[in-house]
Amino acid sequence: MASTPRPHLLIAVLAAGEGRRFVGNRHKLLASLRGAQIVHHALSAAVTADIGPVVVITGAVDITDVPPGVEVVHNEQWQSGQRSSVLAALAEGERRGVDAVVIGLADQPFIGSDAWRRVGLSDAPLAMAAFDGQPSPPVRFARELWHTFEELAGDPDEGLRSLVRLHPELVRRIACEGSPADIDTMEDLSQWT
Repeated sequence: MASTPRPHLLIAVLAAGEGRRFVGNRHKLLASLRGAQIVHHALSAAVTADIGPVVVITGAVDITDVPPGVEVVHNEQWQSGQRSSVLAALAEGERRGVDAVVIGLADQPFIGSDAWRRVGLSDAPLAMAAFDGQPSPPVRFARELWHTFEELAGDPDEGLRSLVRLHPELVRRIACEGSPADIDTMEDLSQWT
């Protein structure tokens, strides 16, 4: 019996934002959490998922100390909002000829590799993790929908939420373990340290 070929995926971890609400002595993604930078938790989980190459989409801050196997892609338009980072991820997916891009956020350090894997290996056009029923990144975004997203005139800070809202029929929620908690403020960080 022949096995089904794995889809050709790219994982993109979005890390381009300014992180204005985090009032620390460094960018929030570079802050230490349990012995590693916040961004490293997300990148390590993405790499460990082992479903495709991993890129980190940077912008406001240079992230140069990345785990082995992670390529840095700089978003020149990062100031315009998260949508530009999604577009940068899709452009990288187009360049590599992948079937889908799995997009997650660098400020969600408690999403493990199993969530990345479960979402990435879904066959839904738009698969989204669900933690205790609540939808959250990572999101698997199939090539057939890229043009639809590019044509949307949504809020520049919305990322994929505009597509999810307009086409809920395309979305499959994938039950995942872990926590989608993000680190936006010093108070968020102090809850976990």
